[in-house]
This record gives sequence, structure tokens and C-alpha cells, in this order.
Amino acid sequence: MSKRFSFAVQASDGLARTGTISTPRGEIRTPAFMPVGTAATVKAMLPESVHATGADILLGNTYHLMLRPGADRIERLGGLHEFMNWDRPILTDSGGFQVMSLAGLRKLTEEGVTFSSHVDGSKHMLSPETSMEIQRKLGSDIVMCFDECPALPADEQAVATSMRMSMRWAQRSRDAFGDRPGHALFGIMQGGVTRELRQESAEALRAIGFDGYAIGGLAVGEGQQAMFGVLDYATGYLPQDKPRYLMGVGKPDDIVGAVVRGVDMMDCVLPSRSGRTGQAWTRRGQVNIKNARHADDPRPLDAECGCPACTGYSRAYLHHVFRSSEMISGMLLTWHNLHYFQELMAGLRGAIANQQLGEFVESFHAQRAAGDIEPL
Repeated sequence: MSKRFSFAVQASDGLARTGTISTPRGEIRTPAFMPVGTAATVKAMLPESVHATGADILLGNTYHLMLRPGADRIERLGGLHEFMNWDRPILTDSGGFQVMSLAGLRKLTEEGVTFSSHVDGSKHMLSPETSMEIQRKLGSDIVMCFDECPALPADEQAVATSMRMSMRWAQRSRDAFGDRPGHALFGIMQGGVTRELRQESAEALRAIGFDGYAIGGLAVGEGQQAMFGVLDYATGYLPQDKPRYLMGVGKPDDIVGAVVRGVDMMDCVLPSRSGRTGQAWTRRGQVNIKNARHADDPRPLDAECGCPACTGYSRAYLHHVFRSSEMISGMLLTWHNLHYFQELMAGLRGAIANQQLGEFVESFHAQRAAGDIEPL
């Protein structure tokens, strides 16, 4: 891969912008929502079905893939793209968030994190250097720095100590990544909900220099108001000519609020996880297909949606197959949710390009406030 990673902003509306990330494996339209394929699969979906929803990029997980089936095995089998039959861009997170969530199963030092596998109890060590090496073996197009992500709320001094270690790890990640044309490395801003710490983190990352910049340490318990409060200033601390990625977000109203505040990329397990648990996301809010009121309803989940679940099946059928524990229920609801999330992103991109973001956001909230239609 000789072509280098690049990002171009095509239009803006307030702080929001729409543009294109170019990679050797294809273009990513921004703002972009990345479906999560934790273990080399977006659960209940074929890769071509995920692409059909409008997704330009998927997210894979270093922690899970290093444990099973193993980065060496994936490398021998041609890399993650070949392994999972996805020929478009892939971003892999560094494993830091998952390792930090292991609580009593890990030991943290300046060198990195030693932990016990949740799969079989085996001992492993992740550091900035090993995370970069694993992501190289996977063949990730966008690689994430190894960092620590403390849960919120947390003591400000503890957050500061953690953030400064993450910045040292960011430099080590940069050094270990090297120069890999066609591949990108993103730094991760930390600092909790403290403005001064966020600014310090951003300045450290800019001094190191990255291809893109993530905003980490949010959507970890602080609540939407606090998250938006951080985003109100955090994007302004990051370079204007690089993509900004808000990690682990989120619900549709989180996404809209983040885009309004200048975020370019997001990811979340929510669409697929909700689909497997009987929850559908629609332009009028959430629908719980388990509820008895859907048992005789011949209408689609969303009459304006063009996904297979809405064009081919009724609420009554979706209710039936979910209640019967049929696999098709998770498949159809996940397809619908991913389609809706990508439709939302396309709407945001179009609104920004046409300088109509305010009207789009107003309509988005008005539809959700109206609620789901009453059953027949």
C-alpha cells in the first residue's frame, strides 16, 4: 500500500463538518458511524449486508482477537480483511479499554498491563509496543494508541495521573508504529471531564503528531450532559485538518449532539446488541418488539425505512420470531438498526453540505418527541 491516509473537509455548518477520509482500501464519508465487529464479525450480519446498510468502515477489537483466534493466526491467514471477508477499511481499538475493565484480573504498571484472559485464564501482557505489533499483524487500516481509560466519576488527581501515563504511552505507540504508508495511527485524548486536563492531553498529542485524534474517556458513566459539556470545547483543542473520533458513542441523540460539536467518527455496539435483545431504533425512537402490543400489528417497524426488516416483514412477524427465539429475529432487527444508524449519518452529511443542519436537528428531535405510533 503506497497511497497515504488523508482527510479532506468538504463543507461545514457551525462546528459540524462533512468530508472524506481516503485510504488505500476505500473512502470513508464523514461524519461516519462504524459498526463494531469485535471478534471479526458484526454479530448476526454478513459483511456484504453490513456494507449494504451504508457502512464504509468497521471496528475490530485487539483484546478479543489477540485471545481468540490470535493475531499470529490471523496474520498467517492473510490479515483481518481476508479473514473476515471485508475488503474495506478497518479500525482496531488498542485493547486498552477492555483490559482496564477487567478490574481484579489485571495489574497496571508504567510498562503496560498484565492480565488474565476472560476466556481461559491465561496470562498476557499488553503495552504500547505489543498493541502496535498486534494491530500490525491484524493489518488494521486505522490503529489506535494504547491508553488507559478510567471509569467516571473518578478523583481528578487519579484522572490526571492516568492521562499523563496515557500520553507517555502515546509517544511509545508513535515510536513503535513507525512509518507505515497506507496505514494511520490515532492518538487518544483523555482527561475526564476537567477542561484543563483535556487541553493538556490535546497539546501533548499534537506535539507527538498523529494522523487522527480520538476523544476517549467519555460514555463511561458521566452522562450525556457532562459528555456534551466536554465536547463543547474538546474538539477545538484538536487539529482542524485531522479527523476527530469520539470513542464508544452511541445512541442516536448522542451521535447528533456529537456531530453538532465537531465530531467526525463514532462507533458503538448498540445497533447490533439492541437487535439481539428485541430493541429497534427508529426515527420515532425505540421500539421494544417484545411488547404484546405488536403481536397483531401488520405494519412495518418504520414505514419510511427501506431495510429488509421494514420492507418485507410486519411488526407481528418480528414479535413472533423474537418470542420464539428464532435467529432471524436478531438478524432482521440488527439489519434494521444498522440501516437506521447509517441513514442518520447520511442525513447529517447532507444537512451539513446544504447548510441545513439546524433544521435537520430540529426535525430529528421533533420526530423522537412524537414517539412510536400507536398500535392498530
